[in-house]
Amino acid sequence: MKYFGAHVSASGGIENAVRNAQLIGANAFALFTKNQRQWSAPALTPEQIETFRRAMSEAGFTAQQVLPHDSYLINLGHPDKEGLDKSRDAFFEEMERCELLGLDRLNFHPGSHLKRISEEGSLQLIAESINMALERTKGITAVIENTAGQGSNLGYRFEHLAYIIERVEDKSRVGICIDTCHAFAAGYDLRNREACERTFEELDRVVGIGYLRGMHLNDAMRPLGSRIDRHTPLGEGEIGWECFKYIASDARFDNIPLILETPNEAIWAEEVAKLRNFERA
Repeated sequence: MKYFGAHVSASGGIENAVRNAQLIGANAFALFTKNQRQWSAPALTPEQIETFRRAMSEAGFTAQQVLPHDSYLINLGHPDKEGLDKSRDAFFEEMERCELLGLDRLNFHPGSHLKRISEEGSLQLIAESINMALERTKGITAVIENTAGQGSNLGYRFEHLAYIIERVEDKSRVGICIDTCHAFAAGYDLRNREACERTFEELDRVVGIGYLRGMHLNDAMRPLGSRIDRHTPLGEGEIGWECFKYIASDARFDNIPLILETPNEAIWAEEVAKLRNFERA
């Protein structure tokens, strides 16, 4: 079964994310469990936890259908001790928040070397950070998202993801999230069925498609290999509809959150409905 949804707002109460997902006809969603542009947040209260868990239960959502995302400020590959320690503490807190809410995974961008250490050195720090986070939590999978490769960001090559996973001690609690726009911007073609076959075969060979714990479904504003992360509504960018038809009809992408981050929230319900029609085709 396909779980289609979007990264919805949790404004006004974390339980509102569940309601906002229902409003667009989604059976999956992503959310931030705290303000994504601030380092700290008040601890979740027992009332907030209970309200969220109850909303999930009443709506029929399980943890398998939810892909929380961490703060954009976190850099687990930071070259400086102060920045690394701050990022790690924030990441540990985000993992713990997911655990309290009854969620089972946390999606994050791997990090950046900031042009001050080598790619390999930064990737090693990311893997070390994940190991530390897994030691501090139970039942939460660290889900590494591929990136477009802007600036000094890591994760734009499948080999980066494989390098990190190889160094994670508990491989049952590490996974990946593939963002279609990011992959395309990084040079992985997705414009037709044959291109999708090649790209996902490469993902399976280099990383292992069994590590897939979620996807972000976004079209791309910029051309293949641009290394620029700019999303567009599905079918309106350089990727086109064939990629999303391919994903919707392929059983390898069943039972994981398939999440829209497209820029026009007003058409999310329409996009979800189209994806569901492709699944049935």
